[in-house]
This record gives sequence, structure tokens and C-alpha cells, in this order.
Amino acid sequence: QVQLVESGGGLVQTGGSLRLACIASGRSFSSFAMGWFRQAPGKEREFVAAISRFGGSTYYADAVKGRFTISRDNAKNTLYLQMNSLKPEDTAVYYCAASPRVVATVSPAYDYWGQGTQVTVSS
Repeated sequence: QVQLVESGGGLVQTGGSLRLACIASGRSFSSFAMGWFRQAPGKEREFVAAISRFGGSTYYADAVKGRFTISRDNAKNTLYLQMNSLKPEDTAVYYCAASPRVVATVSPAYDYWGQGTQVTVSS
């Protein structure tokens, strides 16, 4: 089992940047593929980015490709999401998630979830 706690959300203007972090505790962090998902008000949770256990493979939703970067530091048990050129449509609660299986872009593949951190992009 693993516990996940996100941080780094906040209010930012269009074009700004934020860096989200997700600290894991419990079972070995490198045992898990990791992902970021987001959910905007009135919308379903959607995939944002994912990374394999040792960072060799990364995947992005088309909506964030070229603007967001997912990374991880297994020595620090931490997952990151660097978000640049933010847009109002990026406004959502962002969740990190852990999968004990292969890296995936769909939420059912992830067994463990954080509580989320709010990102608000003003126009």
C-alpha cells in the first residue's frame, strides 16, 4: 500500500507556471508507475500524464503535450508535474495516482490516489 499527498496547486494567471508535487509513503515508490489526472467542475476525471517506474517512459494527454512535464525522483519518493503556459481550461483539481502494474493512461489501472490539489488559471 502507498499513501499519496499532493501539493503545489494555487491561483495563477494565463501563461503562468506551477509545479505540482506528490509525496509517497508506505511501500517502495519505485514499485509503482505513476500518473496525474485532473477533474474540472461538472466534468469527468481525465488523464494528464503518466510515467513508468524508473522514468524511462512518459505519456501525455494531447491537451497538455508540449506544456506539461512529468518527472519523478525515486530517492525522494516524489512525483512532479511541471505545468507551463497554463490556460483557463487547465483549471481543475489535480490528482496523483499509483499503479502497481504497468504504466497506463486510464484511471481504472491506478489503485491508489491522493486527495488532490486545486489549480486555478485566471484569464
